[in-house]
Amino acid sequence: MISRIDLRGGALPEGGDLRDLLPRAEFDVEAALETVRPICEDVRHRGSAAVIEWGEKFDGVRIDSIRVPASAIAEALERLDPAVRAALEESIRRARLVHHEQRRTTHTTQVVPGGTVTEKWVPVQRVGLYVPGGRSVYPSSVVMNVVPAQEAGVEGVAVASPPQKEFRGLPHPTILAACALLGVDEVYAAGGAQAIAMFAYGTAECLPVNLVTGPGNIYVAAAKRLLKGRIGIDAEAGPTEIAILADSTADAVHIAADLISQAEHDPMAAAVLVTDSEELAAATEAELKPQVAASKHITDRIEPALAGRQSAIVLVNDLEDGLKVVDAYAAEHLEIQTADAAAVADRVRNAGAIFVGPWAPVSLGDYCAGSNHVLPTGGCACHSSGLSVQSFLRGIHIVDYTRDALAEVAHHVVTLAEAEDLPAHGAAIKARFAEGELDELSGRKVPQQ
Repeated sequence: MISRIDLRGGALPEGGDLRDLLPRAEFDVEAALETVRPICEDVRHRGSAAVIEWGEKFDGVRIDSIRVPASAIAEALERLDPAVRAALEESIRRARLVHHEQRRTTHTTQVVPGGTVTEKWVPVQRVGLYVPGGRSVYPSSVVMNVVPAQEAGVEGVAVASPPQKEFRGLPHPTILAACALLGVDEVYAAGGAQAIAMFAYGTAECLPVNLVTGPGNIYVAAAKRLLKGRIGIDAEAGPTEIAILADSTADAVHIAADLISQAEHDPMAAAVLVTDSEELAAATEAELKPQVAASKHITDRIEPALAGRQSAIVLVNDLEDGLKVVDAYAAEHLEIQTADAAAVADRVRNAGAIFVGPWAPVSLGDYCAGSNHVLPTGGCACHSSGLSVQSFLRGIHIVDYTRDALAEVAHHVVTLAEAEDLPAHGAAIKARFAEGELDELSGRKVPQQ
């Protein structure tokens, strides 16, 4: 059901050689670019009509307008199961607690008397948040994208989710209800690359945005790559991943359940156990069989995910090697189920999010931990972060110098400008002072043109 990779018996290779030994899903965004390019160009030139036609082709339903009526959003909330509503409200409450604390404040540094640099943080004006349809329904992704945008102070928040044939071409009603709970009334029935192009270029119904965030399939990722520059993006999200670093103290029942929890997302989902315990590896393999059999999405998702090249049990010599492996893997979700798990987690450098000990499974983070579940995949956690309030903010430096403060450093500016063969840079400094004045103020000879 799941393969083994045995890295015991010698020193681990370094860098890329170690990464190449580890399981990883194939996710060729570059190959998908040529598929999404004509879609994006069509939306650029024909706007909403193109979005509607591509939606009919891919989602199997024809709609009259891509904008979801406010009445449909309100009705979805009215009809929402009270238990689901309560769960979403708690998820929103906890996410707000965490993301509110992330908001940055303006800070001014006095470099010299009369010379300051202030860094202020300004939210992007308008964002497009993508919520997948497809195999599952993801109201939690509405929460994880909207809450940090709102806490950052973004003025315009638009949500796009694919039209659903069974709901008369509207996005899934639970998606709409989540938007209602968050106060988002600008929602579009648009999916795939055409939704990203709609956000990038705008249509008669949807104004263009500055930034697009949210997970999606390979075509959504390819459209993000194609349109990056015209819009900002959070990441090119690939198939979901879980890695678990565990020793002999871990419970195989928990390990198996957590591996399956991510495998049920998609047949390309990755489930990786890294352990120095042969006994735990064997117990986990044994435990997977009955738990998979008792699951729902067995043949279409869980079994192919666990059996795929992207999933494995990785055996290592000891915990030190285990840490090297998980850092090389740089998982989207990393669980630490070892003795003194908090201390081990503190030593991890590369992960989208870390879940410490047996009582913090990835599922908690997916919904109600307060953390964000939009995280870097495909090894990108070695250089990228998950979605947060910072994702929606831009830092702007404000430089404020008096005449005396500029004069004091002018000779350095002029010298560096001359060293870079950019004399006009220096001339822009000297033009502000009378001839010879800078020599007197700085106490040294200022280069002349």
